[in-house]
Amino acid sequence: MKTVEILPKDIWNDEKINDINEFIKNHSDNQSKERKIRNKLLSIQYKLEDYIEKDHIKEHEVLNILDFVKMYLKALDITKRDLAKYFGMRDSNLHKYLTGKRKLNPEIVLKISSFSRTKPEYWYRVQVKNEIVKLKKENTKDYDKYDYKKLLSI
Repeated sequence: MKTVEILPKDIWNDEKINDINEFIKNHSDNQSKERKIRNKLLSIQYKLEDYIEKDHIKEHEVLNILDFVKMYLKALDITKRDLAKYFGMRDSNLHKYLTGKRKLNPEIVLKISSFSRTKPEYWYRVQVKNEIVKLKKENTKDYDKYDYKKLLSI
């Protein structure tokens, strides 16, 4: 009996891919508006978590809190001005927190966390991660001298 090797193209050909895409589109079209919004929000949350957990971020990959908030605003079809008003603050003040010109405080973090239904720690972690990326870019060599092995060799 002769064995036949099954190649990926035998399984994942254009016709199969089109069938799967059609199935996904039909399934998506039949979801409620609320379910579509929840899916978008979950997608953003996963991007946020991935960003936080990523070991190395290059300068061009840096996302600030505003980038993530904009994703939420787009998914919910509201403006930053609307969000600022909802938070009881001026748009310009909110913008300074979201861009990192002002450090996050617990009140802002809890508002953003409640709004996005994410853990408050995520927002602080984005802020700290970005600060570290910036410091490393500017002064990487300055911190190499603090390796514990160098201390122990003295």
